[in-house]
Amino acid sequence: MIEKELAATIADGEGWRRAGGQPSLAEVHRSLHVPKKASWLRKLLAFMGPGYLVAVGYMDPGNWATDLAGGSLFGYTLLSVVLLSNLIAMLLQSLSAKLGIVTGRDLAQACRDHYSKPVSLMLWVLCELAIAACDLAELIGTAIALNLLFGLPLLWGVILTSLDVMIVLLLQNKGFRYMEALVITLIGTIGGCFLIELIWAQPIMADVMKGFIPSGEIVTNPAMLYIAIGILGATVMPHNLYLHSSIVQTRSFEQTPAGKKEAIHFATIDSTIALGLALFINAAILIVAGAVFHSSGNTGIADIGDAYHLMTPLMGGAAASVLFGIALLAAGQNSTLTGTLAGQIVMEGFLGLTMKPWLRRLITRLIALVPAVIVTALYGEKGTTDLLILSQVILSLQLSFAVFPLVKFTSDPAKMGEFANKTFIKLLSWFCAALIAVLNLYLLGMTVWGWF
Repeated sequence: MIEKELAATIADGEGWRRAGGQPSLAEVHRSLHVPKKASWLRKLLAFMGPGYLVAVGYMDPGNWATDLAGGSLFGYTLLSVVLLSNLIAMLLQSLSAKLGIVTGRDLAQACRDHYSKPVSLMLWVLCELAIAACDLAELIGTAIALNLLFGLPLLWGVILTSLDVMIVLLLQNKGFRYMEALVITLIGTIGGCFLIELIWAQPIMADVMKGFIPSGEIVTNPAMLYIAIGILGATVMPHNLYLHSSIVQTRSFEQTPAGKKEAIHFATIDSTIALGLALFINAAILIVAGAVFHSSGNTGIADIGDAYHLMTPLMGGAAASVLFGIALLAAGQNSTLTGTLAGQIVMEGFLGLTMKPWLRRLITRLIALVPAVIVTALYGEKGTTDLLILSQVILSLQLSFAVFPLVKFTSDPAKMGEFANKTFIKLLSWFCAALIAVLNLYLLGMTVWGWF
């Protein structure tokens, strides 16, 4: 009954006031103008931005370890897994954008509408754990980058990194486009650094292209399968699905079937291009690791610090290590920005509780800061690496709790009307959801209980 009322009231874009609800990210909701009569390119440019905020989660420090391990151990063989992971991500993020555009609800709000209060509360707790785990990875990754580049002790790096809440507060006060611009600039920095690294690494392109062709060895070799599942399991970040369904609503598109169809079209292009850049960066990390470490016999380089220190002697110049460190710093800082938004979205969406962004960020930062400070103080670099791995396991566990509701909602004609997933997309989406669930459970088993 609630769903039918909401569907009827939000159809013209004014339903939130009549339904007594709040739009997602109310302070920036429909704040960016989309020209009604403009060229195709101008409209695309108006919609571009959210996809890049989403792409950040696909290149955060938590992904680097699996890419480095895959390249150093097995050369270019696991490039096919990187490609598959990003194709799945493109599908799921397009569904997330469609949910937000069509229903006017972000994924967290849609879950609160559909499920009972206890279930919604459970999903919120799981999502908060995932965001805290992701925040932990960003905190540690940035601290490691500061240590590698400037020699700042890890403990001080962790504490200093926690203060970036001020950057987020400043950007949110200035406007959403400023945040998008900074994120795109940082992504460009990461991509530029690895483009130069690729040129210096001089990989054999014929071997690289073969790596994008799936190999049966990935399944038959237990060690390779472990890394492959790690790449798949850590690629799609659960909070990105909540994030994307909300930030696409920052565009003021026409609230008609034709307007929504056009918005879905441009939002999908935006996220696909952005995730294509994420694919390039993840593949570049693996290719550089394969060309520099695997070819020189330095297999098993999964530690970010080891990779940084080995790049100078193996690539013949200190600039290689510096570029690697700069890219890591940009990746960690970028993830911080989007983590803030995701935290705000899930809290407001699941609980209907509005909190000042800086206070929300401070709470999330403290949740991640306490274990990071304790482990860094007691165990140093080895401890932070283990904590980084643990954060990825937590993310893997939570992922299915976001993917299954997303596929369910976007396949439901009662919620989506004419925009409900067609049969092929529905089957493909459920297959991807099941694959992610099975692989993440298997990854958890191998990581925690040592299944092999």
